[in-house]
Amino acid sequence: MRGCAVHASGPQHSRPVHNSTMITIRPSRPEDGPRAVEIWRQAVDATHHFLQPEDRAALDALVSSFLPQAPLWLAVDAQDQPLAFMLIDNGHMEALFVHPAARGQGLGAALVRHGLSLHAEMSTDVNEQNAQAVGFYEKMGFRRTGRSAVDGQGRPYPLIHLKYGGA
Repeated sequence: MRGCAVHASGPQHSRPVHNSTMITIRPSRPEDGPRAVEIWRQAVDATHHFLQPEDRAALDALVSSFLPQAPLWLAVDAQDQPLAFMLIDNGHMEALFVHPAARGQGLGAALVRHGLSLHAEMSTDVNEQNAQAVGFYEKMGFRRTGRSAVDGQGRPYPLIHLKYGGA
């Protein structure tokens, strides 16, 4: 990742973000699970107003069961407090969520750049109703490759399929 210092202790990268605060991108640890779920909940409540309450509750149950064990990349502050996370599986970004209090500080972009340092080609899906997220990914250089009328659980929340790199 350009402009980052790699710590000798492992695959961590530190860099200043927009407000000059240093963040570190590091792999998640078991004790980060509850905070990751909290970030997901806060971010979804701030950005996914289109979700029906019963769908939000079903997604919460699903996410709460798998996210604590998932191999996440975290953006943490100087006190090692997670502020955002990303989940990548074989070059597909399954999730990118930033706590609402940390939005606009470059954490999402830093995580995406980290993901691209690991995978020259990367794909993701984003809810069509989340226009801010669609714009974010397009600004980061992702291009639209398709659309699905339903989400991954078959619910009526269309997805935009995006890809970075490749032909």
